[in-house]
Amino acid sequence: MSAYHRPRTLDDALAIRAATGALPLAGGTDIHPLRTARAAWGEPWTIPVLDLSAVPGLDGITETAQGWRIGARTTWTAIAEAPLPPLFDGLRAAAREVGGRQVQNRGTIAGNLVTASPAGDGIPNLLVLDAMVELSSSSGTRRLAVADFVTGYRATVLAPGEIVTALLVPRCDGGRGRFEKLGARRYMVISIAMAAAVIRCDGSRILDARIAVGACSPVARRLPMLESALRGAELTQAARIPGIAHLAPLAPIADIRASAEYRADAVLVLLRDLLAGFTA
Repeated sequence: MSAYHRPRTLDDALAIRAATGALPLAGGTDIHPLRTARAAWGEPWTIPVLDLSAVPGLDGITETAQGWRIGARTTWTAIAEAPLPPLFDGLRAAAREVGGRQVQNRGTIAGNLVTASPAGDGIPNLLVLDAMVELSSSSGTRRLAVADFVTGYRATVLAPGEIVTALLVPRCDGGRGRFEKLGARRYMVISIAMAAAVIRCDGSRILDARIAVGACSPVARRLPMLESALRGAELTQAARIPGIAHLAPLAPIADIRASAEYRADAVLVLLRDLLAGFTA
């Protein structure tokens, strides 16, 4: 049986992580199914587990002069129910789409990010929020953009001795967020495609647009050409702007949930619905 650690301070957690390489456990909605699946096939689980549930200061949302700090262990339910400004409407919508109620009560925003699944509902929203990841280790703390943190399919730059301690979202005065997701059914479904946006307007004209798509590439991607095309456009006309050329950063695959062709068609419809929703 693998070692199980449950430290009660961040310093102790970081020391254990550095010494053993133990796998951090927050909500457990990824680790427990993985461990169970391996056991079912007769594979021993040898990776030590670092349970962060007793470490204070890793959950909750606080507002600062610079923006918002979302603790790594903050659950999707907490995010969905938090009194956040319209900037977070996309992230809060995603929080209500992550699995069922039990998963939302246990699953955490940092767990969703560190798993780095292309279908992770939180990641496109963090991209359009320009969120930074706070990484802590025994030697100090560093911060980097979410786009730089996730490097490939289930791959991140998380170092062996590091723990994600928070997500940091800067202010975006007047910004509004939205999220659209397509799955094979309404609830408890892995995304076939999804799209997130943050838009800032001056009256009816778009000043700034951030658009990201998930489940259509090894990592979620921003769409810079579409963002550029939307700047200066009338908000009521925004849904007409997305076109095939704007999807160049994406690389949809065929899998059990959808063909690559279907994903390419579906994400274009999602983007148009996403933008149309800002005028609803």
